[in-house]
Amino acid sequence: MDEIRPWLYIGKYRDTLDKNYLDFKSIKAMLQLADLVEQKGINSLFLPVPDLGSTSPAFIRQGVEFILAEKEKGNKILVACGAGMNRSTAFCMAALKEVEGLSLLEAFKEIKRRHPESMPHEPVWESFCKYYNETTPYLDIMRLSAQNP
Repeated sequence: MDEIRPWLYIGKYRDTLDKNYLDFKSIKAMLQLADLVEQKGINSLFLPVPDLGSTSPAFIRQGVEFILAEKEKGNKILVACGAGMNRSTAFCMAALKEVEGLSLLEAFKEIKRRHPESMPHEPVWESFCKYYNETTPYLDIMRLSAQNP
């Protein structure tokens, strides 16, 4: 689990299982994209977002609204998918776009600096670009990742 912002963390499914570590990091909310894990005192939303396919606009909106509502409450949020690389990166990008006004590419750069294994798959990237009316080609993500091994 890595801190992207003081209020936003990115991680993997196994991070959602470690209540002691969640408490140590003061996580009070989790957007879960791999499987539902309920932890006492932590608000959770599970969205069955496919790992290798595109992400529906309804799931994007629901996940982003959850993150923003939890941030508004002053909660630290963990966004977790199976490996902490693809879906969690995309939802963190959307959160930074909504909160800080970054483009998806700028948000990806911010996340990649703090969580080097971040790498949204092409259908996921394209889903979020379409949702936010951005036209950054996936090749730009590939180039950026090649520069930041």
